[in-house]
Amino acid sequence: MKLKYSIALSLPLASASAMGADLALKLELPQLNVAEYHRPYLAAWLENSDQKVVANLSVLYDTRKKDNAGTKWVKDLRQWWRKAGRELELPLDGVSGATRAPGEHTLTFPAAKAALDKLPAGQYTLVVEAAREAGGREAVKVPLQWPPKAAQNLSAQGKEELGTVVVQLKP
Repeated sequence: MKLKYSIALSLPLASASAMGADLALKLELPQLNVAEYHRPYLAAWLENSDQKVVANLSVLYDTRKKDNAGTKWVKDLRQWWRKAGRELELPLDGVSGATRAPGEHTLTFPAAKAALDKLPAGQYTLVVEAAREAGGREAVKVPLQWPPKAAQNLSAQGKEELGTVVVQLKP
């Protein structure tokens, strides 16, 4: 069964020309044929050219556990955890959410909460990292120019924990 979550992402950019831009992140979580399947934890963030996190976009983990116990395994998102996660207290308002089942998903984020409206123009990398209990971990990187000057579909292909990751940009 494929589940789809579609939400539009509209991110105004603060600049001298007061431009606006749209960004949508579409990703595929493959159905793995394993004896014990657990939904992957997932983090999506933007890095600048120095590989520093400039915006946490989404952190998906088991939010159903009492006393926020699902955060115990967020450390398995190793790249995100080392760069940004260990300094944060989860859940992050407007960023944290529940894990997703296998299938295609579109993730979106309110502009003010995602901090993209405050980014200076330049080259960035959108990183999506997935880690699964009793499974593997994988990170996919998609370079992009912000703000976009023309509509673009930028993509990268995962190998195991992630399928196709597409970043859709519209000026």
